[in-house]
Amino acid sequence: MLNQGYEKGLLFRPGHGGAAGLPMDNELPHKAELRVLSECVAQGSLRTVFQPIMDFRRGCVFAHEALARGPAGTAFESPTALFELARQHGFSSDLELLAVRKSLKRFADRGAPGKLFINFSAPTLAERRIEGGIILQYLQRYGLTPKQVVIELSESQAIAHTSPAWSALLKCRNDGLEIAIDDLGEGFASLRLWSELRPEYVKVDRHFVHGIHRDPVKLQIARAIQHIAQVAGSAVIAEGIEEAADFQVVRDLGISYCQGFLIGRPTLGLDADSPASLWKQMSREPVLAFPMSGPSVNRVTARKIQQRVDPVAPDTENDVVYARFESEPDLLVIPVVDRETPRGLINRHSIIDRFARPYRRELYGRKACAAFMNDKPLVVDADTSIQEISMMLTEGNDRALFDGFIVVERGRYVGVGTSQNLIREINAQQVVAARYSNPLTLLPGNVPIAEHITRLLSLGREFVVCYADLDNFKPYNDIYGYHRGDEVIQLLARELSDACHPQIDFVGHVGGDDFVTVLQSPDWEQRCRKALAAFGERIVGLFSEGDRQRGSFMAEDRRGNQQCFDLTSLSIGAVVVERATFNTHSEVAAAATEAKKMAKRERGNALFVERRRYPVSSIKPPAG
Repeated sequence: MLNQGYEKGLLFRPGHGGAAGLPMDNELPHKAELRVLSECVAQGSLRTVFQPIMDFRRGCVFAHEALARGPAGTAFESPTALFELARQHGFSSDLELLAVRKSLKRFADRGAPGKLFINFSAPTLAERRIEGGIILQYLQRYGLTPKQVVIELSESQAIAHTSPAWSALLKCRNDGLEIAIDDLGEGFASLRLWSELRPEYVKVDRHFVHGIHRDPVKLQIARAIQHIAQVAGSAVIAEGIEEAADFQVVRDLGISYCQGFLIGRPTLGLDADSPASLWKQMSREPVLAFPMSGPSVNRVTARKIQQRVDPVAPDTENDVVYARFESEPDLLVIPVVDRETPRGLINRHSIIDRFARPYRRELYGRKACAAFMNDKPLVVDADTSIQEISMMLTEGNDRALFDGFIVVERGRYVGVGTSQNLIREINAQQVVAARYSNPLTLLPGNVPIAEHITRLLSLGREFVVCYADLDNFKPYNDIYGYHRGDEVIQLLARELSDACHPQIDFVGHVGGDDFVTVLQSPDWEQRCRKALAAFGERIVGLFSEGDRQRGSFMAEDRRGNQQCFDLTSLSIGAVVVERATFNTHSEVAAAATEAKKMAKRERGNALFVERRRYPVSSIKPPAG
């Protein structure tokens, strides 16, 4: 038996050499490489290191992952190089099982608490010895229980239900071991395996974790994985945590566990103290504002709105094309394609109108359709944004508006798009974008504001919500025009953003001249007054010389009467949110609205702080 060879410290495969299990001199020329493999077994140079996995909720080590290392100081110290060498010589499964046995023994010898994650590839799982219970044999030998061990699939490849690897996984689960999928998000196979196998743990690939605090796309991917995991009953482990900011964002997403150099590097020992110290330190830090990026028509491409319409060749008879239009009433255009290269478009109404004339069908029915096609259609790449396509259509000839456009990928035909679908998609994206970000200031809108406040409430954090509103803005718009009014709004957006801490304070644009800031900075009141002073200083430059000297301007009131108004100013109402004082973001918004009304009772730039019910407490910010 192969596992018996392991216990003797030998590397043996049937048909691969002499009695000691090593190849004969004349079988393989790579003696130095084979010596490395031999030493890993016979001399014990295969080492095991452990990397901690931290529990976000309790701030302690939840488990360790066992990782193999080759002979120190050699080119094969890296597990990637070592296992590639073993694969080349047909020993990869043997080496994996040896690494598992050594890691289980070392884990047991140290009496470490928590679970141990051990790596398996699908080919090794397919070996009959796994189904034969070799893992249970190791556990019994070293005094470990199945509940202490998690089988981690180290390759995200498809595993068929009828394969030996699938049977081995079911065997392990029936024996009481748990299962984890590594590198989730690396490919479709891992997602499919997740849906079919329903593992206890899923590890998010480090690519989607590293830098997540500044990448809104990675944030949304991790958020989606966390949501699916809640439905599937899996716990998420975020790999690749190397920065404190990534740690905070992943923690605040509600992900259960994390792993990475910030938590602990792979070592020969089992570290349980460093993660706990890190957790205590980070729990005192304020919650980072998530990176924001609402939907944008600039990121929706032709690929989304294109439809696949079977093309015709340039020499197809017009009668055939006409018959297709008759049989498919909803078909508006047919692309003309020559060996995957688009040549033109045939519009439904164009050919029907032509054939409606006397004798035209008899004259042209047997002719090639190329004569009736638009031979200069608009052709766009599949990755062209719908906003760019809209500009092409409006700047081009009118025919493109009626015919639509052809979509290509690497010059090859993939589908057609219509003006109707384009307009429909642009409208839909603008409606969605209005909920997430304001197009004038590009600041987060109502939905992200509510989400951020809800997140802070759920985490029991203390913060301050400020509602900022302009005074006498409508009459300013009426006198100076909407273009100048937009400048005032953009000025306010800049001053609020400049006054806030870029990481822990959140600036949102509700709409019009209404803004909301969510502050965790301990000097939040000074920051508000800084914004008031800066706005007051710069707004006067957007008035005429005469109005500046008078300190007021004339405009119609809501009844149409001329009235003297003070120069446009800024009012900020602030509410301090302590733990357990509000249940929902709606309650916070209502309190901030009342505070803003109080601020607007004062003339000029004013700050009103609602202190009667919510005294502020000290909040420590990060450096910056």
